Order: sequence, then structure tokens, then C-alpha cells
Amino acid sequence: MSSFLQSNLLLFIVQYSYFSHTIPSSLFPSSCQLQEQFHINRMQKSGEVILGGLFPVHFFSSISDLLFTSQPEQPTCHSFNVQGFRLAQTMAFAIDEINNNSSLLPNVTLGYTLYDNCAELGIGFRGALSLVSGQEEQIILHNTCAGNPPVVGIVGDSSSTRSIAISSILGLYRVPMVSYFATCSCLSDRQKYPSFFRTIPSDAFQVRAMIQILKHFGWTWAGLLITDDDYGLHAARSLQSELSVSGEGCLAYIEVLPTDKDTDELRRIVDVMKKSTAHVVIAFVFETHMINLMEEIERQNVTGLQWLASEGWTATAAVLQTPQLMPYLGGTLGIAIRRGEIPGLREFLLQIRPDLLDSNSYGKTMVNEFWEFTFKCRFAPAPAGWVEGGGALCTGQEDLENLNTEFLDISNLRPEYNVYKAVYALAYSLDDMLQCKPGRGPFSGHSCATLQSLEPWQLVYYLERVNFTTPFGDQVSFDENGDVVPIYDVMNWLWLPGGSTKVHNVGEVKGSAFKGEEILLDEDKIFWNFNSKKPVRSVCSESCPPGTHMVRKKGEPKCCFDCIPCSDGKVSNISNSLGCTSCPEDFWSNPQRDHCVPKKTEFLSYHGPLGICLTATSLLGTCTCAVVLGIFIYHHKTPIIRANNSELSFQLLLSLKLCFLCSLLFIGRPRMWTCQLRHAAFGISFVLCVSCILVKTMVVLAVFKASKPGGGTSLKWFGAMQQRGTVLFLTAIQAAICTAWLVSASPSPHKNTQYHNDKIVYECAVGSPFGFAVLLGYIGMLAFLSFLIAFLVRNLPDSFNEAKLITFSMLIFCAVWVAFVPVYISSPGNYADAVEAFAILASSFGLLITLFGPKCYIILLKPELNTKKAIMGRGAEL
Repeated sequence: MSSFLQSNLLLFIVQYSYFSHTIPSSLFPSSCQLQEQFHINRMQKSGEVILGGLFPVHFFSSISDLLFTSQPEQPTCHSFNVQGFRLAQTMAFAIDEINNNSSLLPNVTLGYTLYDNCAELGIGFRGALSLVSGQEEQIILHNTCAGNPPVVGIVGDSSSTRSIAISSILGLYRVPMVSYFATCSCLSDRQKYPSFFRTIPSDAFQVRAMIQILKHFGWTWAGLLITDDDYGLHAARSLQSELSVSGEGCLAYIEVLPTDKDTDELRRIVDVMKKSTAHVVIAFVFETHMINLMEEIERQNVTGLQWLASEGWTATAAVLQTPQLMPYLGGTLGIAIRRGEIPGLREFLLQIRPDLLDSNSYGKTMVNEFWEFTFKCRFAPAPAGWVEGGGALCTGQEDLENLNTEFLDISNLRPEYNVYKAVYALAYSLDDMLQCKPGRGPFSGHSCATLQSLEPWQLVYYLERVNFTTPFGDQVSFDENGDVVPIYDVMNWLWLPGGSTKVHNVGEVKGSAFKGEEILLDEDKIFWNFNSKKPVRSVCSESCPPGTHMVRKKGEPKCCFDCIPCSDGKVSNISNSLGCTSCPEDFWSNPQRDHCVPKKTEFLSYHGPLGICLTATSLLGTCTCAVVLGIFIYHHKTPIIRANNSELSFQLLLSLKLCFLCSLLFIGRPRMWTCQLRHAAFGISFVLCVSCILVKTMVVLAVFKASKPGGGTSLKWFGAMQQRGTVLFLTAIQAAICTAWLVSASPSPHKNTQYHNDKIVYECAVGSPFGFAVLLGYIGMLAFLSFLIAFLVRNLPDSFNEAKLITFSMLIFCAVWVAFVPVYISSPGNYADAVEAFAILASSFGLLITLFGPKCYIILLKPELNTKKAIMGRGAEL
């Protein structure tokens, strides 16, 4: 503290050397005196340790013209503020209570010096400087500047603007300042205000509490009214920032209320409120601003608004709670300072009597003004004309206890409770400091602070760590920014049927380091000033219905949007700014676009018309083969069967039956085994069939050569064993191709969504197109050889004219499969399976009819032609 005193003494020495003509000639005088004292209303009580206080005991001040032609007059204050006076008395009560408490600061008497700042920055600044420098008219200089500082800490100020200015100076010397009403979030900046503390939550928390209320009732569209000072401007900045981060709402407008009664500006602001679609109005203002605004609102009869009030006017603006204004302000919800109880305060206030104070006592002026204000009287000498006008003279004996006055109503202690906590915070910090044991202290060399050598920063150290509980049960401690544990009451303006009003508690908002802000509301107790008796709805755009998503309107806040239907495959079941969400792979949007449904599945089903037709055709072909085989077996000894290589005919009929049956593998939902088997069965069955035809054709050619001279040896290469071996060898090659295909790149089931977005087409992926091409190519090669040989021997003698039938059958077979390739490639999904199954059936029927139809015709309908003579003589008819 010595450095602090030296700085102030140096200032006084400089003032003295400049203005005084009685200074000694030595460079360092033995004493100095104040150039001028600030004449400020104050209350004072002596003590070993002094606490300072700054309170708005008056609303306004007047300053004379600064012409500097004469010594400037001191500012004067007017318009007595009863609440400000009660705040000062609360601090006096708290100090008296501490002095009477043997467990807190024992053997130490606290005193106080309380100044009236008149709600004016300049006067508050004068008071703060007077507190930290002292008001002694003459200071005797010693070799050392040791001893108690004039004040160890200050309770105040009530205004954010004044607290910013004062704390900026006091922070240089680390003089602790504990505010009870300054809420600007900017004061949490520890770099700028290192010794500032407060027992009221920061506006940053108040803003978050406001947002919790908005969120609770679904109000996403609101207007904002602020004051043109640090309180309003920082609140607006914080509110905009928090809304932007949380995304809980938007501001329709931000208007700054004029300090004075600017009718044109007020009319413009009310017009903005009327035209806006926002039905909720947030007001970070004080009651003086609201009075002027409400006069204009009443004049224009603007109703239907839900007011959300800041702590600046929620619970203290009795002047607004009138029958004329309640039609507009009834139902107001607001944030209020935590209400507390201070036992014994009312009894202390009742002890205030002007006749008990000495005329020279500090505080006499304020007590007299309070008495005159309360009893509507004047102390002698009364102002001129007061008595003549019927005014009463004060005696000081008036009965205060039986008077119904706001001053004695302690049921709603809010700022007073904060003052009470601020005084106790300083007291507990001092108590913790004095309990320090030498050698175990927190300062250099483990030293402790003492009252005789106290430095301001040492008390700041203990203030940062103070932790106590009030008699009301509230815990008081400060965080790293000097902010108290935040808690607010939520108040509601109740408009009673008789026209009276009541501001009652309907909930609270608490701050937590772990859970953030928690809001507790009793909605049954809330009065809504609307015909519906329900909360008003305030949104810029209604929430988008399911199946649509928000598209922000150009040039407007994000709360204003159009609802656009979701595109196919996307859904939305809640309103959100992220748009529609895509359905999972196997799902698709329903027609309403509000939820995803499983996609329709599509494959060549046995139950579909096409599947039924193919199945029936396949079974028909299989049965026909069986019937033809039965006919051939039954008539196997007849000439027509024996003349056409009956064994190969039986093998051909069996292979055709397999061809008809393998088409069934292309019907039904694809599975791994069906996908692998279908192409293998198809390839092997058709190779077996075409191999039989090829061998038959080669036998015909061999028989023809054997009939010529010297050609008898040709038949020995085409005996029954060679025929079977040739068919088996050619079929084995196809089996090897299928095995290699299945091992290297096996066909597998595949869910295809490329053809239809809303359908899943189940199909068999061929795995290796090259393997499929080799399989088909091998069949085509055998078919082409059969066709070529049969074509070359088509004009042989009549006894060998089965070559004509083979030529025709191979022509049909090749035509079907040549047409199959482009159609298969261009057919989507299950239609490709249908095309392949159709090609199998068509080619199979072509072979069955062309090769076995004429023989069955002769066997069944023309038995007279089924003789050796007829066959040898009428072969041309075959």
C-alpha cells in the first residue's frame, strides 16, 4: 500500500508547488494539503479498517456553467432515490452486523465511508478518488508511508459505465472493487480490470438466460431494444453472438432507445415494432428509458407483444406497473437479480431518525432528505413559500414504522442482497488474511499480510479465493474473471382482476460449469396477457412440415426461410437447416418424403406373368422331350429310328431335356448357387446337344464316303465307341471352361440400383464377361461346324437326307443366338434373364421340332411310311 500512498502524495506535492504561495523553499516540504475537497454527500463511520461505498442516492445532478471566470461550483444532486438510500443503509447494516459477530473479524472494527454518486459518472469518479486518497485537509509527511490505506476496498458502483471508468483507474493500483449491479460482460476482462469483482451475474450469463427462455417457449423471432451505453451495447453484441452460435433464434430488429424524450425517434421505433412480425420484444434498458417508450406505445395502442425484460427493470420498475400501462406490459417475463433475505434489516432501517444525528454528522443531509421525501415535509428553515402553500414542517418525530412505504418493504431484496454479499465478501477476505500464520503465507518468503502493512493486491489475492455461505443459503465465490456463481430469478408481471399488479417469481436460471444454463419454470403460475391465455407464437417462418427442408430467404436472417420439398431418395422428418438426408442404400423415400421405406425388389419371379410363361414353356418342352423319348423307345426297332442313329437320338433328346430344365435356373431370386449353376448348366447342356448333332452330321458324311469304292475304312473311325468319345470330349472342354470361369471370377448375386433409383433389381453378375464370351463362343463354334457340314452334305442321296433337317435346325439355332447377343446386352435387369431363358427355350424348341418333328409325324400319323422300302425310296419327303 506504500507505493499507492506515495503516488497520491506525489500528486498532492505537485499540486501544492504549482498553486500554493506558502510553500517552503525546500524541495520536499514536511507537509502538503489538498488543493480542493470534493463536496459530495456521504455517510461515514469510523473504524480500524474502512470500507468504501458508492450508491445512487439521487437520480440527477446539475453542474454549473464552466466559464472559468470564477471558481467552478461543486455539482449539486436532486431527485432523491429511496432505493439508492436503502442500498447505502444495507451496507451500513452489514458492517454493524459484522462488528457484532465475534466469529468474523474478531478484535477488528470495520468502518465505512459511503458516497452518493448521483447516478453521474463525474461525481462517482470524484467519490472513488476521494475514497482511495482520503479527505484529510493536511497530510504530514514522514520518513516512511506506512499504515492503513484510506479504504481497503470499495463496494460499487451500480452502473457498468461508471464501474468501467473507476475500475480502470483503481485497477492500476489493484484496489479491490466489488460491484453489486454492474453487469457488463466487458468487466470480466481480467487484463483491463484486474481488481474488479461483482456479486451480480455478468450480462453474458443474463443473455444466455434470456436465450434459455426463448428456447423454452419456442420463440425464435424477437426484437431487441437497448440503451446507448455499455450496458445495452455489450448486451446486444453478446445476444447476437450467442444466438449466432447456438442457432436458437434471430433478431428481427435492434433499436437504441433515446436517453431523452425524443418524440420523433420514439415514434419511429414504435412504428418498427408495429410493422415487425416479431411478437416478442427483449428490452435491455432501464425504467427511465421504458417510461418514455411506453407513453408512445400507449398513444399508438400497440398490444399483442410479449415483453422479455432485463434485470435493469424487471423487479424495480414500479412506475411502469400502473393501470394505464398494464394492458401493454401485463404478462412481462423478466430476468431479476436473485432475491435474498436479510434478517434484522427492517429493524435497522427503523432506527433511522434525523433527531438522533448531530447537525455536523456525516449523513445528516441524506437522512434529512429521506425524511422529507418520505413524510412530504420540510425541515426548518423551509423553502420560501412552502409553509404558505400548505406544506408541513418536519419534526423528526414522525412515526416511520406505521408508514406503508417501499423503503421498509424487505420482501423483495435484490440489489440490497448483492450489497450485503459484497460487504461480507470483503469481510471474509480480510478475516482469511488475518488468520494467516507467519511462515505459511502465500506471499514472497511465505510471508503474511497485516493491517499495518497492507497492500491492495494482497486483499485481491484473498478475494479471488473467498468462499462462504449467506444466512439465506447462497454460496458466494468468484471465478477467475471475478464473476460470482450465476443465478437469476425469472419474474412475471401479474395483472390482477382489480387492476392491481404483482411481480411474482415463476422460476430460476442457474449457471453450472458442467451443465451450462439450467432453467426451471412453473408455467402454471405464469400470467399471459393474451386472449388465449397461452404463450404467444413468435417465429419468422413456421417450421417446415415433414418432407420439406428450409431454404433461407435471400437477404433475411436465417430464421426466415421457405420450405422446399425434398428430392427423390431424401427425407426430412424434422425441421432443420441441414436440409434433407439421403436414405440408406436399400431404402427410398416414401411419397410424403418424411421417412425412408425399403426399396421395391425386382427379379424374374415365378409369380410374375413373364416368369409363369417361361416356367410353363420350360416344363412343356421338358414334357415334350419325354414324350418324344418315349415314342422313340417304344418304336426303337422301326426302320426310321434305326436308320437315324438311335443312340445319338436318345442322347440328343436327353440333352434337350436338360436345356429346357436349365432355363428354370434363370427364374427366381438370384442366389449364389443358382448364379453359379445357371450358366454352367446352360453351357454344358447345349454343348452336349450340339455335340450330338455334330457327331450325327459327321456320321452321315462318313456313311456317304463308305458307300463309294475304297471308302469302307472311313466308318471304322465313327463306330459307337468313337461317337460316344467324341461327344464326351467336346462336352468336357465346355466343362473345363465353366470350371475355370467359376474358379477365377464366379458369377454372384448383385443388387443393381442403376436402372431404377426406387427399386433394387436382383441379378446375377457374370463375374467375368470374358468367361461368358468363351462359353458362348464355344457353343457357337460347334453349332457353326454342325451347320457347315450339314450344309455340305444336304444334297446326298435320299437315304442320307437327315442332313437337310440338321442344316435347318442349325440355321434356326444360330439365328436365335446371333439375335440373342445384342438383345441381351441392351436388356436391363431381370429382362436380361428373361431374354437368355427365352433364347434357351426358343433354340431348344427349334432343335426339337426340326429334328424330331418329321420322325414323330411318320411314326404316329404315317406308319405306312415307316418301312425300310419306303425310307429308301421316299427319303426326299423327309
